Amino acid sequence: MSAGLLIITHNDIGEQLLNTATTMLDTCPLPAAAIAINTDCNPDNTIKQALQLVDELDSGEGVLVLTDMYGSTPSNIANQLSDGHHVVVVTGINLPMLIRVLNYPRLNLEQLADKAGSGGHDGIIICETKC
Repeated sequence: MSAGLLIITHNDIGEQLLNTATTMLDTCPLPAAAIAINTDCNPDNTIKQALQLVDELDSGEGVLVLTDMYGSTPSNIANQLSDGHHVVVVTGINLPMLIRVLNYPRLNLEQLADKAGSGGHDGIIICETKC
């Protein structure tokens, strides 16, 4: 068994990142889904949709929820999913973070969240002249 993965972002950032990562890896080793938050979304309906996805993605190991920006609507929705569910939320999703998560599908939820954080952080490099 493995943890599930739910990505909640503005517009279709999450879906595009998930598609890119699974194309690069040639697979998606975790049960995964993405929710796009548009300017006209109804947060209450989106929370219901997200809770339904959490139930579908959780095979007993919990669900890692990745969002794009802390304090925004996607992260606010994500942070409401933990009531009664084994959910860990990590914000600041980027492609290195997602690739790191997908490369460690057998880790437990807390370890997977740590990998997400380190992958996101380590994937940010300031290139001065040459990298």
